Amino acid sequence: MVNLVLVLGDQLSENLSALAEADKATDIVVMAEVASEASYVPHHPKKIAFTFAAMRKFAAHLQECGWRVAYTRLDDPGNAGSLPAELLRRAEEFDTDLVLATEPGEWRLIAALHEIPLRLTLLEDTRFLCTHAQFEAWAEGRKALRMEYFYREMRRKTGLLMEGDKPVGGKWNFDHDNRKPASGDLFRKPPPKAQDDDILEHALDLVESRFPDNFGTLRPFQFQTDRAGALCALDHFITHALPDFGAYQDAMLADDPYLYHAVIGLYLNAGLLEPLEVCERAAQAYGQGHAPLNSVEGFIRQIIGWREFIRGVYFLEGPDYTSRNALGHDRALPALYWGGNTQMNCLKHAVGQTRDLAYAHHIQRLMVTGNFALLAGVDPAHVHEWYLAVYADAYEWVEAPNVIGMSQFADGGVVGSKPYVSSGAYIDRMSDYCAGCHYRVKDKTGPRACPFNLLYWHFLIRHRERFAGNPRMAQMYRTFDRMDEARRTTVLAEADGFLRKLDAGKLV
Repeated sequence: MVNLVLVLGDQLSENLSALAEADKATDIVVMAEVASEASYVPHHPKKIAFTFAAMRKFAAHLQECGWRVAYTRLDDPGNAGSLPAELLRRAEEFDTDLVLATEPGEWRLIAALHEIPLRLTLLEDTRFLCTHAQFEAWAEGRKALRMEYFYREMRRKTGLLMEGDKPVGGKWNFDHDNRKPASGDLFRKPPPKAQDDDILEHALDLVESRFPDNFGTLRPFQFQTDRAGALCALDHFITHALPDFGAYQDAMLADDPYLYHAVIGLYLNAGLLEPLEVCERAAQAYGQGHAPLNSVEGFIRQIIGWREFIRGVYFLEGPDYTSRNALGHDRALPALYWGGNTQMNCLKHAVGQTRDLAYAHHIQRLMVTGNFALLAGVDPAHVHEWYLAVYADAYEWVEAPNVIGMSQFADGGVVGSKPYVSSGAYIDRMSDYCAGCHYRVKDKTGPRACPFNLLYWHFLIRHRERFAGNPRMAQMYRTFDRMDEARRTTVLAEADGFLRKLDAGKLV
């Protein structure tokens, strides 16, 4: 009997487990651009266009390889509007009730597939290096889940940067060497831009007409949309950026959104690149003397360490993970996250870059937009939805643990042992944002005091009962307690005043 082989928009890989189990001679690949997936959050138009164009090109590639593909475009008259409805429509068309699918990366889609009145075989996603069972076995009995120890296991498993059972260079990570601020460089090459073609242009035109009000700039469009383009982006990173990736991975510059970052996360998450091939290329660059160990190790850790770890957390913690709010934060997401005016230069640049590129690197996300939301007490569900909507590489399995866990500490410490909060000093040290800001990062109080300076202490004091006993935070509380009483009172009062302005929708 014929199987319907479901391929999702983030499963664009020939190595997909559903394709491996299918029979090319008899089975039908089902792919569909549907309104429910394009609009369950207000996705950035670049993200939608990337997904549609990449899906269409992958479908054409499968057909060239001999697969029969039943493909539905968003503007097809018969489009049923959702993935379950499309599967039911194709089941009737091809007279079958059998569906082969690789497990989606979002609990809501897993639940939706299980509710379809068809015989579903759901296969594990073998594109990842750590299975659910392996992660559960690693996590069992541990008081805390810490990426560093998981990462060491993944290094041993893959053999990457290993000499027998010892790490190359004698250390597991070289983060100590990776904290340098960057300076402007007119000769730093940005990632290669997408080449225009008919498939991409049609997808752009469709998104432009159907999603005109979504936050984000659609054109010019910069992302690659097929495997050849993704490999070109990887080659560019290895050749031009990897040597300096490590030292400057935490740096931020107002006029350089990419610096030495790989900008391949969306290709990995969509299936156009495989994690092991990416890491092997980086390790090869180290072996050939092209890139230093601190850069290569730091990059590999992001892939086989952090990326695999947070996926493990997402599936281990279950469907309710995104609803967690351990700190009880309930403030609405400020309008500045959707492009509203602000006098905070760092937020203006991070949000503006997000609007224009559907991209920001991890420190902009964690220590600017995420840090501010956490300090201001924004409801983590609102923050989660924003990140899921505005970044091209965001799928819930990867986005939720980064936001709910690492960025907002809403999971109560599952992902991190302490909240990632800082005053303006960190942003000033790692960026050039503060030099052009209305506020003065050196001012701790007063009308021009950096809001991060005020909110930092406000956050710590309102959550003192929870965090004062944390050994990694105790010094901060001792610092506050050593301030004279008048200064402590002024800091907290001015922070309250800032939050009232924020709540009132006034310019901040």
